[in-house]
Amino acid sequence: MDIERLRADTPGVGHVIHFNNAGAALMPRPVIEAVTDHLHREARFGGYEAAGQQAQALEDVYTAIGRLINAQPAEIAVIENATRAWDMAFYSLPLRPGDVVLTSTTEYAGNYIPYLQLQRQRGIELRIIPNDEHGQVCLAALKTLLDDERVALVSLPVIATNGGPVQPIEQIGALTRAAGKLFLLDACQGVGQMPLDVQKIGCHMLAATSRKYLRGPRGMGFLYVEQSLCQTLEPAFLDLHAASLLTAQTFAIRDDARRFENWECNVAAKLGLGAAVAYALTQGIEPMWLRIQGLASHLREQLAAVLGVTVQDRGALRSGIVTFTHRTTSATQLQQWLAGQARPINVSTSRVGSTLLDMQQRDLPEISRASLHAYNTHAEIEALVQALHRLPGG
Repeated sequence: MDIERLRADTPGVGHVIHFNNAGAALMPRPVIEAVTDHLHREARFGGYEAAGQQAQALEDVYTAIGRLINAQPAEIAVIENATRAWDMAFYSLPLRPGDVVLTSTTEYAGNYIPYLQLQRQRGIELRIIPNDEHGQVCLAALKTLLDDERVALVSLPVIATNGGPVQPIEQIGALTRAAGKLFLLDACQGVGQMPLDVQKIGCHMLAATSRKYLRGPRGMGFLYVEQSLCQTLEPAFLDLHAASLLTAQTFAIRDDARRFENWECNVAAKLGLGAAVAYALTQGIEPMWLRIQGLASHLREQLAAVLGVTVQDRGALRSGIVTFTHRTTSATQLQQWLAGQARPINVSTSRVGSTLLDMQQRDLPEISRASLHAYNTHAEIEALVQALHRLPGG
């Protein structure tokens, strides 16, 4: 990869050392320009008129996302954030009393809470797939659980928000397909970081965000729904974009994934998402994934040599999310210390409430999270490590 060009495209690297890409990455210039140019267009011509001028560019967003994950544009819905994208898929499933949902210990609380809600409202049952020795989903245990005819859905994240392993999603997809069950994948931390091919994974639905490793604007995400499934699911709510009013008593739902959208959206952010996907495809997802893994591996090695620091990552395959704890300093204090350096260093804090099961099992009330992207450098890693060496009381 041309790292100098990558950094030249990223204005933020001149101001901060940004290791919070699993929260919101620094946007590259093409994304910034796509968003700001459209806001100026709206200011000059009006919102509806500006959107009309960009009709083809808006259609191109679906094509680009389809290329990114190897899906058809008709299988893509662009939704205001990944949470709502995931919700639109999950709450549209016809889950009935006694149906079983399988998830992992690394499930995000934002997804886990809806499971509990439908457990209370509809009487579904939630089961946790045991981990293997690497802390990832145990495939043998999953295969056994899938033998239960009541299992209706397997739903989990490819990478947890608090780090953890990259789940073996292609094997999970193969087992789920063979058992005739649905598979919903939360790809928020995966999309833009690692290659994701829905045909190889075998998932029926996938939700993802713009702001993390894709480096798009906040407040935007997308949903993939396999075409054959899309036409059998009725969204939890509809509007005049998702459906058409035919008579005073009848309506028809559109036959593509846009049935999960609503009419009003942030057009500038949607174009920014398209620009982010196009930029990622131009750079190459595979080269970025290899560089991110290399940087993260180097950071783990460096952290292991810092007195008082314990790296908390697990998994046979690990991502660019590096998590650690300090013996005498809380993650919150450490985050503040790093942000206060002469050149601020951005990390984040993951607390027990975000991935409750995993962090309770490991007795971790909170952890520090340094999430790297391809535009980060070894020099930035060294700056982080040196700041940790200088930590008061370290």
